[in-house]
Amino acid sequence: MLRIHEELQDGHLTNCPKLARKLEVSTKTIMRDLAFMRDQLDLPVEYDPQTYSWRYSYPVKSFPTVQVSEGELLALLVAQKALEQYKGTPYHDQLAHAFEKLSAGLHDRVSFSASSSLGSVSFHHLGLSKADLKDFASLSRAVMQCLEIEFDYTKPSTKAERRRVQPYHLANRDNSWYLVGYDLNRKDLRNFAVVRMQAVTVTTKKFEKPKDFSPEKHFGKSFGAYVGKGDHKVVVRFNAEVTGLIKERIWHETLETRDLPDGRLEFTLRLDSLDEIQRWILGWGPMAEVMEPKELIEGVRRTAAALGKLYPAKGHPLSHPS
Repeated sequence: MLRIHEELQDGHLTNCPKLARKLEVSTKTIMRDLAFMRDQLDLPVEYDPQTYSWRYSYPVKSFPTVQVSEGELLALLVAQKALEQYKGTPYHDQLAHAFEKLSAGLHDRVSFSASSSLGSVSFHHLGLSKADLKDFASLSRAVMQCLEIEFDYTKPSTKAERRRVQPYHLANRDNSWYLVGYDLNRKDLRNFAVVRMQAVTVTTKKFEKPKDFSPEKHFGKSFGAYVGKGDHKVVVRFNAEVTGLIKERIWHETLETRDLPDGRLEFTLRLDSLDEIQRWILGWGPMAEVMEPKELIEGVRRTAAALGKLYPAKGHPLSHPS
């Protein structure tokens, strides 16, 4: 239909047999597409019996490739504003280009001011990653084209190591970007924080991504970005004061909750690692009590004891009057 639109837009004298030969389809297909363009896309398609040809009854600037309502377009614009934090990445540029196409395709169909409509919408991302995204284009291309990459990787308090990886997927977890890929030196699937990747080089060596890989499966039992090897049933009971806050969000795909008679909420999920859930539970302070597993109970107890030593009731600077 876009090819038909281009023929009509240029003012060429054309008919169904000519279009069918040019596009290598049947005349019935051409007739059906012309009818769809006229009846469903509201294009001014008409047949001129004097010239035995199809034409536009008035000039058409662009082809309405997407049909969306005002509400749907507003939702897309809200999503665009949410992605402003990634300005400078290829995704931001592609998104801006896509919206230009949308606005052209919806000419005279939807009219509103995007700036005024979004003036009451804002986003704040706590702990946004400081990743240098200049390598984002290279990483994206490597993932899409299945090309092996090399880079220097620096973990906290360690020296940089050169890594060679088959990149499978780019994921945004907790406001930070991660590359999921197969580490050829360690023979294992790993997550790499983009902020720790330097001197990224895309090689010409292609690889075949496993057909059974999926980001949903990979992160299925992860509470955040870290993927472990275990299988832990985590049970936490929250005091009645915070049960409303807990119920307001979807914390994990495996989450199950149960209201207790005393007003508390039992929170159950299955995870492959306990590190991230432990930090999250500690953030709730005495409002959260871990019931199982034992490893998590001990981890929280050790951290609480260390905090007690760091902030003793007596002798702490804050305990003395200034």
